Amino acid sequence: MLYIIFLTGVCNLRCRYCGGTIPEEVMPHEIQYSIEDLKKFISMDNDAIIAFYGGEPLLRINYMKKMMDLLPAKRFVVQTNGLFLDKVPEEYLSRLDTILVSIDGREEVTDYYRGGGVYHMVVDKVQKIRKVYHGDLIARMAVSQESDIYKEVMHLLSLPFDHIHWQLNVVWAPDESWTDFDSWLRNSYNPGITRLANLWIEELRNGRILGIVPFQGIIKRMLFNETGLPCGAGRDSFAITTDGRILACPIGGEFSWNELGDIWSKEPGDIRNSVDVDEPCKSCDLYPICGGRCLFANKERLWGMEGFNKICGTVRHLIAEMQRARDVVEELIAHGKFKMEDFYYPPFNNTTEIIP
Repeated sequence: MLYIIFLTGVCNLRCRYCGGTIPEEVMPHEIQYSIEDLKKFISMDNDAIIAFYGGEPLLRINYMKKMMDLLPAKRFVVQTNGLFLDKVPEEYLSRLDTILVSIDGREEVTDYYRGGGVYHMVVDKVQKIRKVYHGDLIARMAVSQESDIYKEVMHLLSLPFDHIHWQLNVVWAPDESWTDFDSWLRNSYNPGITRLANLWIEELRNGRILGIVPFQGIIKRMLFNETGLPCGAGRDSFAITTDGRILACPIGGEFSWNELGDIWSKEPGDIRNSVDVDEPCKSCDLYPICGGRCLFANKERLWGMEGFNKICGTVRHLIAEMQRARDVVEELIAHGKFKMEDFYYPPFNNTTEIIP
């Protein structure tokens, strides 16, 4: 299973769409348990994947190093804002299977949401580690009203990333980030997805699979008949807070449905398949592919049902484009241009949720 480990609740940025540092009443800023206690819990799972999370996990590099040395995990992942990547010793960088770096696309968009000068600092650090890091380097965007999905993805594809992933800024209740969500969907986002799908299909015909995670992940689910929430939350992906609590989903540590016990009173087998999405998702015709999109959004629906349905509309459009792409993929496989396993991405749960 995947264990998302909070190394700290503290963050050194305060992005427009995020509260930054997690309030201490939700989770202590610093780890309260011993690494030996965590090791005892993780050791009960022979297929453990560890993802370091925060706050900003690289504010606590020494904790990350200790855990990488002590925890019996098959793979290690980190989600970071990228500003301290050059502080990670090469020995530990090389042991990270996946690094997800928060960057929202072009300079003006990234700096608008994440703070002035952040874009250049992140790109500089990414370029530095790319010389020595040979794992999967993923640009992870938060997409909001200032984002042009086509332009942002195209820009990030020009940088030294292997893959591009994004999440829509639609988790929390609508705030000043949005002034006209409907117009943005109609005139920017959905047309941008279509343009990207056209490019992706064109590149497939040219023998190249562009590293666009939502496209690859959906095609994988179609070809290999994968079901359930793509992120695995509540099924085979769980978060461990700084005070040792176990959450189905890493966001929303203050919600009772999300808390499943702690590392002292539970075993991995106790929590597997413990939380699932509710209706209307399970009765939806797209459920076999979408899997309910997001456990937290399904449970809380902070945008109300009207907003919930609008967000589902983006998924419907995305899947329709990938159904079109699937025909091309299967044609190219049949003609020997690709092997089916070429489309098995991600190869493990690397915290990319697949459905934006």
